[in-house]
Amino acid sequence: MSTFVLEIGSEELPSRFLPGQKQALLDAYTAKLGEAGLAFGSIEVFCTPRRACVVVRELAAMQASREEVVTGPPVRIAYQADGTPGKALAGFLRTQQVSLEDIFEQETEKGVYIAVKKTTGGQSAEAILAEITPAIITALPFAKRMRWGSLNISHARPLHWLLALLDTQIVPFALGPIESGRLTYGHRIHGQGPFSVASAEEYFAVVRDQGKIMLDAGQRREVIRREGDRQAQKIGGHVLWKDSLLCEVEGLVEHPVPLLADFDPSYLEVPKEVLLTSMESHQKSFGIADEQGKLMPHFLTVLNIDPLDLDVVKKGWERVLHARLDDARFFWQEDLRCSFETWLAKLDHVVFIGPLGSMGDKTRRLEQLTRWLATKLFPQDTRLAQQAVRAGRLCKADLVSGMVGEFDSLQGIMGGIYAGKMGEEEAVAKALQEQYLPQGPDSPMPRSVLGALLSMADKADTLAGCFGLNRIPTGTADPFALRRCALGIIRILKDFGFNLSIRELLQQAFALYGQRNWKLDQSQALARLTDFVGGRLQNYLQGSGHSVVLTEACLRAGMDNVPDACARLEQLAAFAKTSDYVASVQIMKRIANILQKQQNVPENYKAELFQHASEANLASQLEERQALGKTCEYGHLLETLVSLRPYVDAFFDSVMVNCEEIEVRMNRLALLKCIQDLYAPIADFSALQI
Repeated sequence: MSTFVLEIGSEELPSRFLPGQKQALLDAYTAKLGEAGLAFGSIEVFCTPRRACVVVRELAAMQASREEVVTGPPVRIAYQADGTPGKALAGFLRTQQVSLEDIFEQETEKGVYIAVKKTTGGQSAEAILAEITPAIITALPFAKRMRWGSLNISHARPLHWLLALLDTQIVPFALGPIESGRLTYGHRIHGQGPFSVASAEEYFAVVRDQGKIMLDAGQRREVIRREGDRQAQKIGGHVLWKDSLLCEVEGLVEHPVPLLADFDPSYLEVPKEVLLTSMESHQKSFGIADEQGKLMPHFLTVLNIDPLDLDVVKKGWERVLHARLDDARFFWQEDLRCSFETWLAKLDHVVFIGPLGSMGDKTRRLEQLTRWLATKLFPQDTRLAQQAVRAGRLCKADLVSGMVGEFDSLQGIMGGIYAGKMGEEEAVAKALQEQYLPQGPDSPMPRSVLGALLSMADKADTLAGCFGLNRIPTGTADPFALRRCALGIIRILKDFGFNLSIRELLQQAFALYGQRNWKLDQSQALARLTDFVGGRLQNYLQGSGHSVVLTEACLRAGMDNVPDACARLEQLAAFAKTSDYVASVQIMKRIANILQKQQNVPENYKAELFQHASEANLASQLEERQALGKTCEYGHLLETLVSLRPYVDAFFDSVMVNCEEIEVRMNRLALLKCIQDLYAPIADFSALQI
């Protein structure tokens, strides 16, 4: 068994490209080698800023060969009258590259056909790799690609070298003028190279020992964390690790060297969130906090070099961060001299979305919509309603502050901080900080009720405005993040358990826009928006691990109340794991099949029309469950379906539902309809597949 190593050397790739490149190479080689029938043991992919490395171990030397029978035209049309090959046979011989001596006749279910035995496979691993590798490299799906020079190939960044070894042999191929070989290059400073690699197995030692490269991103992360923690502990602190930033940093270096540096303690007057944003976004550095979580005047950065004079490099990083923090402190001090009234006046000159007016207009709508939500969900809490009005009006004010103008990722966060500094209530300040949460399927949620209400109001306002303008997401295009808005509302409703109609919320959001020249009629826009949110709910529930069939059945019974829909699905999913599930669903599907063919079925049955004891017994059991169904949970209600099933079976065994007597027939149908109506709020059982 052999080992294959491919190294794609290029100019530095952006860190965000590396995870996608790694997965694409893994998937491509797994698929292509599988299609080629070339057996292998394992595939590993390593990525650094300047190289991507694919390692295939236990690779078979040859492609598996197999014999197969290829059928051609029927014998009846294969030959001409004089016995010579007809057009169909001649074409078959040409396509299969065989002669008349190679063919034979084969009996099939459809008749006698011309056939030929062909042996496929048997190609060497070297030949297969030489064929598939250039195609894989050129097809890598980068977000942005570029061309360089006069070459007709493209890549994320210009390619510089290609190493391709199958054990000790070069796998020959070329991309433009770059031919594969056995040369690799190391770190630009500590081991530039080139270095000749004798074999695939030797590659790793050469890159590590001579090139001074750490190929494995996991090892780079471990070095960064271990050494960073060690340096922070020496000064009595700990690193404020941020996973997304750590992923980015490990993709920026090939030779990680963590460095602890300092900044002037006077900058600590600036809020912690601002200092961390400045360090993380501009300098790709981590903050240091003490045991109480208070920020210390130090930061951790990661070098890609072992400097000759560490102190000089350290001072350089400190000087750059000093300039950034100077800007932050300036904006902080300037903003504190302003007031919310000044910012609110400026919002009237900031466009929200073209025809939807200004940000000032939006905040006036949010005043009313957030108050409506507070009154709707908490009618006795007048204080919450007052706070909702204030939070709605102030929520976008920080957009015109100097700090958010410099650090746009701090919008909302700075609004909450400034609200606290300027004497606003704590609940209002907290709501301003949480107004954009959640920002995705796994992002943090608002913790306060007022923050949740403000977030829903903001998202509903944006959804209503965009759908009214017919700016509806299509395919992957979603410039206003409307899918994220819908998902945010769904997650808040579910987590907080708000008993609120989605349609009513969206209807209120539309109403607050007043009379507008909408591109879509308001009723049409509302219907499409409600369906859109319902689709997001279905995707969210399926993405949470629920069965597609169970999810669809539950949502068909109603999706307007999110907590209710989620509760029904949880109980139905649990019921589906029990031994009674299949028989119970079969009963409900049988009832649904009978009723769907009928019209004008009465809402209630009449006991005096019962002709058999099974009808009266079923009605008696049903009435007990109807009384219980008004108060019990969905799980308990499903249990009553299990205990009702024997009585339904007895009913079907004893009577003919569609009897000739119209009055009796309709009475029996009404009894079945009452059963269906009792359990219909849980799910549409007819949609379940068993």
